[in-house]
Amino acid sequence: MLLWINGPFGGGKTQTAYELRRRLPGSVVCDPEHIGFGLHRTLPPALRGDFQDLRAWRQGVHEVLDLALRRHEGGPVIVPMTLTDPAYFAETVGRLRADHGADRVCHVALLAERETVLGRLAERGLGRGLKRESFAVARLDECLERLAAPEFAHHLRTDRMTVPGVADRVAELAGLRPEPNTDGPLRHRLRRLRVGLAHIRFD
Repeated sequence: MLLWINGPFGGGKTQTAYELRRRLPGSVVCDPEHIGFGLHRTLPPALRGDFQDLRAWRQGVHEVLDLALRRHEGGPVIVPMTLTDPAYFAETVGRLRADHGADRVCHVALLAERETVLGRLAERGLGRGLKRESFAVARLDECLERLAAPEFAHHLRTDRMTVPGVADRVAELAGLRPEPNTDGPLRHRLRRLRVGLAHIRFD
């Protein structure tokens, strides 16, 4: 199965993806952002817009995830990625569903109130608050509005949920059974911190 976890920037996609990887033996996280970063690095800085607008990104994401879904053995392929354009969604998630069947490609959009997402962005701002997350803040309202559309279901409201709780609910929507979460509050906090630090971008 391929499990695409969508949501606004700062919506908890990556934390949820790695929580699921920890508790679903054999699962793997495949992050399409890395394809976009590679495309950006091959372009002059003045030409680096939204990499999702590049057909090469959309085609590459489909090709890479198609390969992972066909060849990976063991557990689900987990994909944390914000994708809000309906046409781009059809080119990636839609094509994967057409190729493999809707029962093997599950999509969940993590949603929350604007204030909740802003609080999460400020928390991961490394002491600079929302200034460091200016791109995410600028796109927030558009993301939340678009992702609420029917084509982006399943929708999961996460305002009052913990990361393990979100992971449990996402797994349930996908028909998966993760191992029980045995972390206490301190270990959970340390795991979140480690995942957050591992995904800081410096370029």
